[in-house]
Amino acid sequence: MPAAHTSSHASLTDHYDAPAHAGSAPLLVRLESAFRAAGCDPARLSLDEVAGIDQLHLGGRRASRHLAALGRLASGERVLDVGCGTGGASRLLADEFGCEVVGVDITAAFVEVAEWLSAMTGLDRQTRFLCADAARMPLPDGGFDAVWCQHALMNMPDVSTVLGEWRRLLVPGGRVLLHEVVAGDNPEPLALPVPWASRPAESHLQARAELEARLAEAGFVLEALEDVTEGALAWRQKHSRREASEPPVGPGLPGPGLIFGERFVEMGRNLRDNLAAGKVRILAGCWRQA
Repeated sequence: MPAAHTSSHASLTDHYDAPAHAGSAPLLVRLESAFRAAGCDPARLSLDEVAGIDQLHLGGRRASRHLAALGRLASGERVLDVGCGTGGASRLLADEFGCEVVGVDITAAFVEVAEWLSAMTGLDRQTRFLCADAARMPLPDGGFDAVWCQHALMNMPDVSTVLGEWRRLLVPGGRVLLHEVVAGDNPEPLALPVPWASRPAESHLQARAELEARLAEAGFVLEALEDVTEGALAWRQKHSRREASEPPVGPGLPGPGLIFGERFVEMGRNLRDNLAAGKVRILAGCWRQA
């Protein structure tokens, strides 16, 4: 792996698994303990019980359902979930839409947890997970009907190479379903940290026009594109209020704070403020391979 990619990989791993790098137990161990403390059997979990750590993007499961409907996903389709995190979208697509899903993420702790959660929720036959760089995935050509990507391109420094991989991996006429954070019209620096970056060098936001141009250059034709910033901001505002309130009495189900640590409240607040100030916007779209 080139030095630049190695450095980027290490930075992302440090960001997304910060508590473990600070000396805490591995993420999987922390989650098992948290589920037990909440009165759950970590060997048998429901999708509702894991929802808090399932989909680490704005809008949660509702945003994923909206994107799936926008892209007209159908039962039996083969989907590649790029930047899958803990695998929540992969499981949702398998459970609610009948898709066969391969999730790919560069953070090994996320892949380990994704595999475990799929097994514990009974969805391991329809989902599998791979720890790999999205710019060079060890998968055969033309193996997927759709590429799915939520809030992940902004962590990828070589977007053109990633889009080339998507084209290689899709069947002719395959779709790209994208739910992405892009740069807004306000050029002021982001308030950091945010959920995808602690430092400016970790954030690779593109403007909407730049993203559309790169997709077109890679051979993808736009079918539908929506700016969903207003709804994302309302969702983030609601969750920021909840995160800033007094903690509940007794242990609750695990949420993003268990993954990101105490700084998650600050991340959520900064994301809310960046959205409100027009520094970032949120897009949901579908493209088809020409």
